[in-house]
Amino acid sequence: MVKLNPYLNFNGTCEKAFNFYKSVFGGDFKGDIMRFGDINMEGMTISDEERNLVLHISLPIGDEVLMGSDVFGAQSAGYRAGNNNYISISVDSREEADRLFNELSAEGEVEMPMDDMFWGDYYGSFRDKFGIWWMISCDTGRNME
Repeated sequence: MVKLNPYLNFNGTCEKAFNFYKSVFGGDFKGDIMRFGDINMEGMTISDEERNLVLHISLPIGDEVLMGSDVFGAQSAGYRAGNNNYISISVDSREEADRLFNELSAEGEVEMPMDDMFWGDYYGSFRDKFGIWWMISCDTGRNME
């Protein structure tokens, strides 16, 4: 089964924005707010301010989930309100994830190739040939490392 959800990026205001959305839609965040400082950033220089940026947040709204994060490092330079969203596709198998990734990213620009991620998903992201940003993920059933 394929699920589509909006994924929004912010330049340091993700938590503030999601608290606003939560006040409008109600409900609670799904899980804890993950921050860049919560993960192993070995080999990377990261300021105290950047450590507090939101790596991932989810707010269920009806049957769907609004997700988001702050941009980090080099991504900050290219951030512009309006280019800060992705369509996130969640699928049930690695094969379907690979198929969608390969077909949708053809003639586009791969941001992150499909790979196993520390949070447990098989994941990749890209901009398609029409300029639309996509995220493809498959829950592999692995626990967060």
